[in-house]
Order: sequence, then C-alpha cells, then structure tokens
Amino acid sequence: MTATVPRQLVHRAALSETLLTGWRRTGDDRFSVSAQWPRAHGLHVSPDWSAYDPLLVVETVRQAGTLITHAEYDVPLDHQFVMQEFQVATVAGRLAVGPLPAEPEVELVFTEVQYRGRRPAGARYTALVRREGEPVATADVAFTVVGGPVYRRLRGGRTPESVTAAPPPDGLAPADVNRALPTDVVLAPADGTDRWQLRVDTAHPVFFDHPLDHVPGMLLLEAARQAARLLRADDQSPVAYHAHFQRYAELDEPIWIEAKGGHGTDVQVVGTQGESTVFECLVGTAAR
Repeated sequence: MTATVPRQLVHRAALSETLLTGWRRTGDDRFSVSAQWPRAHGLHVSPDWSAYDPLLVVETVRQAGTLITHAEYDVPLDHQFVMQEFQVATVAGRLAVGPLPAEPEVELVFTEVQYRGRRPAGARYTALVRREGEPVATADVAFTVVGGPVYRRLRGGRTPESVTAAPPPDGLAPADVNRALPTDVVLAPADGTDRWQLRVDTAHPVFFDHPLDHVPGMLLLEAARQAARLLRADDQSPVAYHAHFQRYAELDEPIWIEAKGGHGTDVQVVGTQGESTVFECLVGTAAR
C-alpha cells in the first residue's frame, strides 16, 4: 500500500481523488479492497479536520465496486456505469480523524451479476468497511454497465463538449450546510419552503474531477446531505443514505431539491428536473 491503484480503474482523473491502494480476491465473487483516507479534504473531512464525512465512505465504496468490475470482471475501461441504487449506513463514532491517514479495508461480495455475452451488464454488491478491524459502515449497491455505442444512443448526442451548464446561482451561507467555502455549497434559495435549486458548477474539482455530460451522483448525494442538515435544525448530522437514481440529471436544465421529514430522524429528499424525478434519497441523521 505505497501507491494508489491506477486512477482509470476508479474513473478519476486526479491522483488526489483516487482513494484505493490495492485489492485481492478472497473467494468466488468476494474481494478485499484497501484504501487510504486523507486527514484533510475539501469536501469529505469536516471543516475542523476532526471527522470523515459519511460521503467519503460512499465514494470509497463506489470506487471499490468500479475497480473490481474492471479488474476482476474484465469490463473495458470505455464502458459507462449507471448507478441505480446506493444504500450506506455508517457507525457513529467510528469516523474520527486520527494522527495518521485512516487505512480502511472494504470487503465486497458481488451478487446478481447479469451477463451480456461474456461480460457483466450489471450487478449488485454489498460492502463491509472496516477500520483497524472494527466495522465502520455497510453498503448495498446496484448498477448497470453499458458500452460506448449504447451509451451514446442513451444520451442522444449529449457529450461533455456539446452540453454547457448555466452559471450557478448564488448559494446559501456555507455555515448553514456545514461547509467552509461558498464554492462547496450546492443549494441555492428557491421559492417555497424546504425547496432549493441545485447549484451545478462544472469547475468544481471534486464533483467534476473530469468533464461529464450529466450531473454526477455524488453531487446529488451532497445536495441530499445539505438539504437534510437544513431541515434538521436540532443538531442532527447525516450518517446514512438510501438513494435511488431514476434518470440522468442534465447539466443544462434546472434541478430542484425538496426535503421533508420522514420517520423519526430521517429526511426524505427528492430531486426533480422538468416533470421527472431524477433521484430520491432517504437520509438518516443522528445527534452530533
């Protein structure tokens, strides 16, 4: 664990955003993936550098599934991944930043692998994230994989070069969503109670680590995180996410984020574009 895995295997352009350091097969459709979490990060470490954000776990699990799909199931690098469902729950008190970067291990089990010919066309996998041997989080992920020609047909000619996002509107105050920088605020005021416009800034170096033709899922999850913090005014912090992604979120059309209280401390967040739902996410919160 002296270097990261090849960044192309986790769909990242920046080495600094590549979290994984290695992997090995442990059984049939079972794998162990090693990672390193930086002690400071613009998004995924708290502004006071005391705690890792649960969305860092999400990104780690996403990268782990992508790595294994390419490296162990031989899916070509030019294929596109379409996220369908992402569920993660973190363990309270296990995400503190220590004196050294954390080096978690992610135990993956692939199930429901669907093949088109000899290559997977989709799968579900579960993840158990351990830190120093102790469970930190569990996750359940479902996705599909499409080749270049199919993806281009799905996107109807939309490419990173042909689609331009509108300038992002002014956002909320960073402190309201526990962010240090205005550029990391992804919600802007909108008409109505508990309703905001998504700020899409394609210059953001984390959400848009490389050019995309759609809004990435991690930006939508960050919107759910910020919306939940705004709705929960009783010092509750997001610790779990259960998201369903229905369709691509387009860069050049407004996206609206709405939140409402769910059962107990849960917050239900819905993103819409035009007349369609883009994603739904149940955010679980706990006292900070």
